[in-house]
Amino acid sequence: MSPVPPQLSRPNQTSREDAVTAIQKAFPRQGLFSGKDWRLSPQAFPLSPKTVRHLEHIGPLLHRFQRASDTLYRRSRNGSLPAWLHHYLDRGKPQPLIELGADPRIQNQLPRVIRPDLILTEDGFTMAELDSVPGGIGLTAWMNQTYSTTLGDAHIIGGADGMLTGFASIFDGAADLVISEEAADYRPESDWLVEQLNARQSASEQHWQVHSAEGYQHNGKRAMYRFFELFDLPNLPGMDKLAQTSAAGDLDLTAPFKAFLEEKMWLALFWSRPLQEVWRRELRAGNWQRLQKIIPRSWILDPAALPHHSVIPKLEINSFQELKKFSQREREYVLKISGFSEIGWGSRSVSIGHDLSQHAWSAAIDTALESFDHHPYVLQEFHNGKLVHHPYLDPESGKIVEMEGRVRLCPYYFTPPPQSATGISEVKLGGVLATICPADKKILHGMSEAIMAPCRVSEDGY
Repeated sequence: MSPVPPQLSRPNQTSREDAVTAIQKAFPRQGLFSGKDWRLSPQAFPLSPKTVRHLEHIGPLLHRFQRASDTLYRRSRNGSLPAWLHHYLDRGKPQPLIELGADPRIQNQLPRVIRPDLILTEDGFTMAELDSVPGGIGLTAWMNQTYSTTLGDAHIIGGADGMLTGFASIFDGAADLVISEEAADYRPESDWLVEQLNARQSASEQHWQVHSAEGYQHNGKRAMYRFFELFDLPNLPGMDKLAQTSAAGDLDLTAPFKAFLEEKMWLALFWSRPLQEVWRRELRAGNWQRLQKIIPRSWILDPAALPHHSVIPKLEINSFQELKKFSQREREYVLKISGFSEIGWGSRSVSIGHDLSQHAWSAAIDTALESFDHHPYVLQEFHNGKLVHHPYLDPESGKIVEMEGRVRLCPYYFTPPPQSATGISEVKLGGVLATICPADKKILHGMSEAIMAPCRVSEDGY
């Protein structure tokens, strides 16, 4: 990336309060999220040049990881890898959807927008999950634009229009954003995003549009961005036919209808001993080693019995039932559903082991094991986030105060359509959204007590 310009001078207390007022005035009339609020900061969250370079490298690395995951799944289905791999990934899904994802005609299709949830730690990052149908694109684009232009911050990662340019690049022209009622909270930010994209188009060009997925009628010419979860397909008539139209090459659609690719269990499969050499070959050794530094140790909670002399790697137990006996200090783990469920996003299925009573932790383990046949769960090592300090406007006092918190970073990566049969494209970082949660919160996600801000490059950043 280009050299980092000198850091902007630290604004005084009055100008910081004025900055928040300017942000409030810049809010779109329709808002950005339905019924959701967050703490406003007069400053973007500072990241060091080294951290930003790391983030830029992570995008292509995760794109390669998704491509390797796609390859492993297909090899499992064709018999060149064990069948248990695709059996894990297909659990709980209807057969027509499984067949849609396995269609050989979409073999090289990958999501063109990916967003990892990265927890900033003392040693770098740990990745909580990888989302290929992420919310927050419009929000981050608005924040980048507002902090860059309204506040005059020249160091925002991606600049004023990096998110808009990045999203526009995933299609060869304008497209339809098709959003379901289940994801309706994100409709306002999608409307704003389309409004901004259309402002960049000439009157003679096709314009971007937002449509409700429940009644969407495709006109046969326009590209389509899928903003709905695949578990919601029974409520979206005609979408399976559009997936088939895409496989036939008659519709440019992303993210592809590959439910297997949207499972969190890939982070556990990455650590699977029988797949170790396959991952190393598919990713290449250097990339495999880099991913080991950001993917936390993870396990699929499979209730199958093990031989008496066997143990689950790193946990050193013979059965996941033994997790119930772990002391509070021993159970620094995160338990969550793998995917394909209405509670599989937004932290709704997450249990933090050391944050629960022994009884509640045991109940969570029972739920996970009993759900295996239809909704597998994954267990991940818990990594404490690095403590940071960042300013925000206290709504009660009307003053700017500092909050001690921990940070989730959400970088947005955009991949243009592949220009060849290899499916290889350049992956670009459009912007980074920081969610700074109070230090006592174990789950780092958007909440009314959290600060949300774009990220900037700063010589003295984290």
